[in-house]
Amino acid sequence: MNKVRQPFAVLCVLFLMTTLLLACGNSGEQPAKNNASNATGNNTSATTVPSPETSDKGTNETAATTRSYTDYIGHTVEIPVNPKRVIYSGETYGDLLALGVQAVGYPLSMGEGQVFEDQLQGVEDVGFPINLEKTLELQPDLIIYAGTDEADFEQLSKIAPTIIFDTFAPLKERILDIGGILGKTTEAEAWLAKYKTSEDAMWEQLKAAGIKEGETASVFTYYPGDRLFVMATTGLSQVLYGENGFKPTPAIQKVLDEGMGFQEVSMEVLKEYAGDRIFILTPVADEAKQSTATLLKSPIWKGLPAVKNGYVYIQDIMKTSSDATTREWLLDELPQLLNMK
Repeated sequence: MNKVRQPFAVLCVLFLMTTLLLACGNSGEQPAKNNASNATGNNTSATTVPSPETSDKGTNETAATTRSYTDYIGHTVEIPVNPKRVIYSGETYGDLLALGVQAVGYPLSMGEGQVFEDQLQGVEDVGFPINLEKTLELQPDLIIYAGTDEADFEQLSKIAPTIIFDTFAPLKERILDIGGILGKTTEAEAWLAKYKTSEDAMWEQLKAAGIKEGETASVFTYYPGDRLFVMATTGLSQVLYGENGFKPTPAIQKVLDEGMGFQEVSMEVLKEYAGDRIFILTPVADEAKQSTATLLKSPIWKGLPAVKNGYVYIQDIMKTSSDATTREWLLDELPQLLNMK
């Protein structure tokens, strides 16, 4: 079964990498305040209809049913104030779950191996790429789509109001935005406050257990084609490089400064990216797994200070996504991974 699923999973991963590069390239053109204002209901206009509770009383009170929303690509769309049948096609589905929302449709292949996989019961599979017929069948009142293809956007918009959503935005910005879209702003703010408290507590615990101030960390993973990548603004790195967390090496800091999610590196410069502690993400594809095994046996790898000190940690790449549910899970998992719990 795993071998049957792997080619599709690899395709998903490569698609997400491509989307990430596009998202990173667009992020510098869209001010962060746009997403924040949409999340809090600013810079929008509502379309209203008479409220059943007030229309008989002859008052002018009305209840809003839709509002205007501008996504990060620039599309302005009339969306429901409180959507009930949402289709979500993107890699941060755990954001919805963190806010207590379950979509009617989602590409279930994206959820395979994720920490929230067991929470997808009852969700219909809309496929990847998204299946238009299945999407139409589910009669959504809102489609949230992570792709950037205008043709897809046009086709989906004929079915229901469609938003192009930046799933690679920073966690705080993303949660507030999706909370506003779903009518869950209060829940989003509460989740962020709880997460911040838990995150601070985790770093206090780790520092008390031996993490030193200024320690650096690196996250590496292989992709098919013997391609080694260092992770920057995506996945596990987002947790490690938190306000109270590990520091990136100077080479990784340059990647972060460029707003990139990851950077391909060669074995010749591996030492420049390797931190005091190294995290290896186990890939999905067999070919990439073999490349990882070869790396761990190489003289260059064995000569790294982190390897000599025993500060190497291995985690399944599917368990290090950027979504809110996984981020919560990682706060408990990281101390165990570091053998400090």
